[in-house]
Amino acid sequence: MTTPPTPPTPQAPYQQQAYQQPSAPQQHGQGTQAGYYTSPIPVRPATLGDAVASEWTKIRSVRSTMWTLGVMIVLVFGIGVLSAIAVSFSDSDSDMGATPVLSLGFFGVLLGSICVITLGVMTIASEYGTGMIRTTLTACPSRARVLSAKAIVFFLLTFVLTTVMTTIVALIQTAMLDAPAPSGKEWLSATVGVGLYMATLGLLSLAVGALIRHSAGAITLMIGLVLLPLVLAIFMFASSLASLQEWLLTYSIPNQLSVFYDTSVSSSAELSGWEPLWLMLIVTAMALGGAYLSMNKRDV
Repeated sequence: MTTPPTPPTPQAPYQQQAYQQPSAPQQHGQGTQAGYYTSPIPVRPATLGDAVASEWTKIRSVRSTMWTLGVMIVLVFGIGVLSAIAVSFSDSDSDMGATPVLSLGFFGVLLGSICVITLGVMTIASEYGTGMIRTTLTACPSRARVLSAKAIVFFLLTFVLTTVMTTIVALIQTAMLDAPAPSGKEWLSATVGVGLYMATLGLLSLAVGALIRHSAGAITLMIGLVLLPLVLAIFMFASSLASLQEWLLTYSIPNQLSVFYDTSVSSSAELSGWEPLWLMLIVTAMALGGAYLSMNKRDV
Protein backbone atom coordinates (compact mmCIF):
# COMPACT_ATOMS: atom_id res chain seq x y z
CA MET A 1 0.00 0.00 0.00
CA THR A 2 1.33 3.42 -0.90
CA THR A 3 1.72 5.86 2.00
CA PRO A 4 0.43 9.44 1.46
CA PRO A 5 3.10 12.10 1.11
CA THR A 6 4.07 13.99 4.24
CA PRO A 7 2.73 17.57 4.19
CA PRO A 8 5.41 20.23 4.15
CA THR A 9 6.35 21.75 7.48
CA PRO A 10 5.15 25.39 7.75
CA GLN A 11 7.99 27.87 7.74
CA ALA A 12 8.42 30.07 10.78
CA PRO A 13 7.67 33.73 10.13
CA TYR A 14 11.22 34.53 11.07
CA GLN A 15 14.29 32.61 11.94
CA GLN A 16 15.73 33.24 15.34
CA GLN A 17 19.42 33.96 15.13
CA ALA A 18 21.77 32.91 17.83
CA TYR A 19 23.17 35.78 19.92
CA GLN A 20 26.82 36.35 19.38
CA GLN A 21 28.84 38.25 21.92
CA PRO A 22 30.67 41.13 20.22
CA SER A 23 34.33 40.63 20.04
CA ALA A 24 36.52 42.86 22.17
CA PRO A 25 38.13 45.76 20.32
CA GLN A 26 41.62 45.21 19.25
CA GLN A 27 44.33 46.79 21.32
CA HIS A 28 46.76 49.17 19.75
CA GLY A 29 49.69 51.04 21.15
CA GLN A 30 49.91 51.45 24.88
CA GLY A 31 46.57 49.96 25.85
CA THR A 32 44.44 52.47 23.86
CA GLN A 33 41.31 50.95 22.32
CA ALA A 34 40.73 51.41 18.61
CA GLY A 35 38.13 54.09 17.85
CA TYR A 36 38.58 55.94 21.16
CA TYR A 37 40.36 59.32 21.50
CA THR A 38 42.54 60.11 24.46
CA SER A 39 43.28 63.80 24.98
CA PRO A 40 46.93 64.65 25.58
CA ILE A 41 45.80 67.42 27.99
CA PRO A 42 45.81 66.15 31.58
CA VAL A 43 42.36 66.07 33.13
CA ARG A 44 41.99 67.72 36.53
CA PRO A 45 39.05 69.09 38.49
CA ALA A 46 38.24 72.78 38.08
CA THR A 47 39.31 75.07 40.89
CA LEU A 48 38.49 78.56 42.13
CA GLY A 49 41.64 79.79 40.39
CA ASP A 50 40.23 78.66 37.04
CA ALA A 51 37.01 80.54 37.71
CA VAL A 52 38.96 83.66 38.71
CA ALA A 53 40.99 83.49 35.48
CA SER A 54 37.78 83.16 33.48
CA GLU A 55 36.13 86.12 35.20
CA TRP A 56 39.25 88.25 34.76
CA THR A 57 39.16 87.51 31.03
CA LYS A 58 35.50 88.48 30.84
CA ILE A 59 35.70 91.70 32.86
CA ARG A 60 38.68 93.07 30.95
CA SER A 61 37.41 92.12 27.50
CA VAL A 62 34.05 93.92 27.53
CA ARG A 63 33.74 97.58 26.55
CA SER A 64 31.51 98.51 29.46
CA THR A 65 34.38 97.91 31.89
CA MET A 66 36.74 100.21 30.02
CA TRP A 67 34.17 102.96 29.63
CA THR A 68 32.97 102.79 33.24
CA LEU A 69 36.44 102.73 34.75
CA GLY A 70 37.58 105.40 32.29
CA VAL A 71 34.84 107.77 33.44
CA MET A 72 35.72 106.99 37.05
CA ILE A 73 39.38 107.91 36.45
CA VAL A 74 38.35 111.17 34.78
CA LEU A 75 36.05 112.09 37.67
CA VAL A 76 38.45 111.23 40.49
CA PHE A 77 41.49 112.77 38.85
CA GLY A 78 39.81 115.69 37.11
CA ILE A 79 37.67 116.94 39.97
CA GLY A 80 40.46 116.39 42.50
CA VAL A 81 42.98 118.42 40.49
CA LEU A 82 40.45 121.11 39.55
CA SER A 83 39.55 121.53 43.22
CA ALA A 84 43.19 122.09 44.09
CA ILE A 85 43.58 124.57 41.20
CA ALA A 86 40.48 126.49 42.28
CA VAL A 87 41.71 126.77 45.85
CA SER A 88 45.20 127.81 44.81
CA PHE A 89 43.95 130.59 42.50
CA SER A 90 41.40 131.88 44.99
CA ASP A 91 44.15 132.75 47.50
CA SER A 92 42.31 130.74 50.12
CA ASP A 93 44.87 127.98 50.49
CA SER A 94 46.39 129.86 53.42
CA ASP A 95 42.95 130.11 55.03
CA MET A 96 42.24 126.37 54.99
CA GLY A 97 43.13 126.29 58.66
CA ALA A 98 42.51 122.88 60.18
CA THR A 99 40.84 121.56 57.02
CA PRO A 100 42.92 118.63 55.74
CA VAL A 101 44.37 119.26 52.31
CA LEU A 102 43.49 115.71 51.25
CA SER A 103 39.80 116.40 51.84
CA LEU A 104 39.63 118.09 48.42
CA GLY A 105 39.69 114.62 46.86
CA PHE A 106 36.34 113.76 48.44
CA PHE A 107 34.19 115.29 45.69
CA GLY A 108 35.77 113.33 42.86
CA VAL A 109 35.62 110.06 44.79
CA LEU A 110 31.95 110.61 45.64
CA LEU A 111 31.04 111.02 41.97
CA GLY A 112 33.34 108.15 41.03
CA SER A 113 31.39 105.88 43.38
CA ILE A 114 28.50 105.95 40.89
CA CYS A 115 30.80 104.34 38.31
CA VAL A 116 31.86 101.70 40.83
CA ILE A 117 28.22 100.94 41.61
CA THR A 118 27.39 100.65 37.92
CA LEU A 119 30.25 98.28 37.18
CA GLY A 120 29.51 96.17 40.25
CA VAL A 121 25.91 95.63 39.15
CA MET A 122 26.81 94.95 35.52
CA THR A 123 29.47 92.38 36.48
CA ILE A 124 26.71 89.87 37.14
CA ALA A 125 23.34 91.38 36.19
CA SER A 126 24.34 91.87 32.55
CA GLU A 127 24.87 88.11 32.20
CA TYR A 128 21.31 87.50 33.34
CA GLY A 129 20.06 90.07 30.83
CA THR A 130 21.87 88.53 27.87
CA GLY A 131 21.46 84.91 28.93
CA MET A 132 25.23 84.46 29.15
CA ILE A 133 24.78 83.22 32.71
CA ARG A 134 23.60 79.87 31.29
CA THR A 135 26.91 79.41 29.50
CA THR A 136 28.81 80.46 32.62
CA LEU A 137 27.00 77.98 34.84
CA THR A 138 27.35 75.23 32.24
CA ALA A 139 31.11 75.70 32.22
CA CYS A 140 31.20 76.01 36.01
CA PRO A 141 28.17 74.36 37.66
CA SER A 142 29.24 75.50 41.14
CA ARG A 143 27.29 78.74 41.56
CA ALA A 144 29.09 79.63 44.77
CA ARG A 145 32.41 79.39 42.91
CA VAL A 146 31.13 81.65 40.11
CA LEU A 147 29.94 84.33 42.52
CA SER A 148 33.13 84.09 44.57
CA ALA A 149 35.28 84.48 41.46
CA LYS A 150 33.32 87.53 40.32
CA ALA A 151 33.59 89.09 43.79
CA ILE A 152 37.36 88.49 44.02
CA VAL A 153 38.13 89.89 40.55
CA PHE A 154 35.90 92.93 40.96
CA PHE A 155 37.11 93.75 44.47
CA LEU A 156 40.80 93.58 43.57
CA LEU A 157 40.34 95.59 40.35
CA THR A 158 38.37 98.34 42.07
CA PHE A 159 40.62 98.50 45.12
CA VAL A 160 43.85 98.77 43.12
CA LEU A 161 42.49 101.35 40.70
CA THR A 162 40.88 103.53 43.39
CA THR A 163 43.93 103.41 45.64
CA VAL A 164 46.28 104.36 42.81
CA MET A 165 44.10 107.26 41.64
CA THR A 166 43.49 108.67 45.12
CA THR A 167 47.23 108.50 45.83
CA ILE A 168 48.08 110.40 42.63
CA VAL A 169 45.44 113.06 43.36
CA ALA A 170 46.64 113.40 46.96
CA LEU A 171 50.25 113.91 45.81
CA ILE A 172 49.20 116.61 43.34
CA GLN A 173 47.04 118.42 45.89
CA THR A 174 49.79 118.37 48.49
CA ALA A 175 52.31 119.72 46.00
CA MET A 176 50.02 122.50 44.72
CA LEU A 177 48.66 123.87 47.99
CA ASP A 178 50.54 125.61 50.74
CA ALA A 179 49.00 123.70 53.62
CA PRO A 180 50.27 121.57 56.51
CA ALA A 181 51.63 118.24 55.34
CA PRO A 182 49.25 115.33 56.02
CA SER A 183 50.26 112.77 58.61
CA GLY A 184 50.86 109.12 57.82
CA LYS A 185 47.48 108.23 59.29
CA GLU A 186 45.75 110.75 57.03
CA TRP A 187 47.59 109.41 53.99
CA LEU A 188 46.61 105.82 54.78
CA SER A 189 42.99 106.71 55.42
CA ALA A 190 42.58 108.88 52.29
CA THR A 191 44.15 106.32 49.96
CA VAL A 192 43.98 102.72 51.21
CA GLY A 193 40.94 103.34 53.39
CA VAL A 194 39.01 105.00 50.59
CA GLY A 195 40.05 102.22 48.18
CA LEU A 196 38.78 99.52 50.54
CA TYR A 197 35.52 101.35 51.16
CA MET A 198 34.86 101.91 47.45
CA ALA A 199 35.65 98.29 46.59
CA THR A 200 33.33 97.08 49.35
CA LEU A 201 30.59 99.40 48.11
CA GLY A 202 31.06 97.83 44.68
CA LEU A 203 30.72 94.35 46.21
CA LEU A 204 27.44 95.44 47.75
CA SER A 205 26.30 96.51 44.29
CA LEU A 206 27.35 93.14 42.87
CA ALA A 207 25.31 91.34 45.54
CA VAL A 208 22.26 93.51 44.79
CA GLY A 209 22.70 92.76 41.09
CA ALA A 210 22.73 89.02 41.85
CA LEU A 211 19.56 89.36 43.91
CA ILE A 212 17.59 91.53 41.47
CA ARG A 213 19.08 90.17 38.22
CA HIS A 214 18.23 93.35 36.35
CA SER A 215 20.86 95.96 35.56
CA ALA A 216 18.69 99.08 35.46
CA GLY A 217 16.73 98.18 38.57
CA ALA A 218 19.81 97.30 40.64
CA ILE A 219 21.70 100.45 39.57
CA THR A 220 18.71 102.65 40.40
CA LEU A 221 18.35 101.01 43.80
CA MET A 222 22.04 101.48 44.64
CA ILE A 223 22.14 105.12 43.52
CA GLY A 224 19.05 105.72 45.64
CA LEU A 225 20.81 104.08 48.59
CA VAL A 226 23.75 106.47 48.14
CA LEU A 227 21.88 109.73 47.59
CA LEU A 228 18.39 109.38 49.04
CA PRO A 229 19.23 109.45 52.80
CA LEU A 230 21.27 112.64 52.38
CA VAL A 231 18.63 114.33 50.23
CA LEU A 232 15.83 113.40 52.64
CA ALA A 233 17.82 114.71 55.61
CA ILE A 234 18.44 118.05 53.92
CA PHE A 235 14.72 118.71 53.49
CA MET A 236 13.70 117.71 57.01
CA PHE A 237 12.98 121.13 58.54
CA ALA A 238 10.61 120.06 61.32
CA SER A 239 12.13 120.01 64.80
CA SER A 240 10.34 116.75 65.55
CA LEU A 241 12.43 115.07 62.84
CA ALA A 242 15.75 116.36 64.13
CA SER A 243 16.86 112.99 65.52
CA LEU A 244 15.91 111.18 62.31
CA GLN A 245 17.63 113.86 60.25
CA GLU A 246 20.85 113.48 62.24
CA TRP A 247 20.72 109.69 61.93
CA LEU A 248 20.27 109.86 58.14
CA LEU A 249 23.12 112.35 57.82
CA THR A 250 25.44 110.30 60.00
CA TYR A 251 24.93 106.96 58.29
CA SER A 252 24.55 108.18 54.73
CA ILE A 253 27.21 106.87 52.37
CA PRO A 254 28.56 110.35 51.49
CA ASN A 255 29.13 111.06 55.18
CA GLN A 256 30.75 107.66 55.74
CA LEU A 257 33.08 108.37 52.84
CA SER A 258 33.94 111.82 54.17
CA VAL A 259 35.04 110.34 57.50
CA PHE A 260 38.13 108.94 55.75
CA TYR A 261 39.10 112.54 54.93
CA ASP A 262 38.63 113.71 58.55
CA THR A 263 35.61 115.75 57.53
CA SER A 264 31.91 115.14 57.98
CA VAL A 265 28.62 116.41 56.60
CA SER A 266 27.06 115.67 59.97
CA SER A 267 27.64 117.37 63.31
CA SER A 268 27.52 113.99 65.04
CA ALA A 269 30.76 112.24 65.93
CA GLU A 270 29.32 108.72 66.05
CA LEU A 271 31.51 107.56 63.16
CA SER A 272 35.23 108.09 63.16
CA GLY A 273 38.40 106.44 61.92
CA TRP A 274 37.74 103.23 60.01
CA GLU A 275 34.31 102.55 61.51
CA PRO A 276 32.48 103.24 58.19
CA LEU A 277 34.47 100.43 56.57
CA TRP A 278 33.48 97.91 59.25
CA LEU A 279 29.84 98.97 58.90
CA MET A 280 29.97 98.60 55.12
CA LEU A 281 31.66 95.19 55.45
CA ILE A 282 28.85 93.91 57.69
CA VAL A 283 26.12 95.10 55.31
CA THR A 284 27.96 93.70 52.28
CA ALA A 285 28.53 90.32 53.95
CA MET A 286 24.81 90.02 54.64
CA ALA A 287 23.93 90.97 51.06
CA LEU A 288 26.46 88.49 49.64
CA GLY A 289 25.04 85.77 51.86
CA GLY A 290 21.61 86.46 50.41
CA ALA A 291 23.07 86.42 46.90
CA TYR A 292 24.65 82.99 47.49
CA LEU A 293 21.35 81.59 48.73
CA SER A 294 19.46 83.18 45.85
CA MET A 295 21.76 81.73 43.19
CA ASN A 296 21.52 78.24 44.69
CA LYS A 297 17.74 78.28 45.16
CA ARG A 298 16.58 80.05 42.00
CA ASP A 299 16.86 78.86 38.43
CA VAL A 300 18.57 80.90 35.73
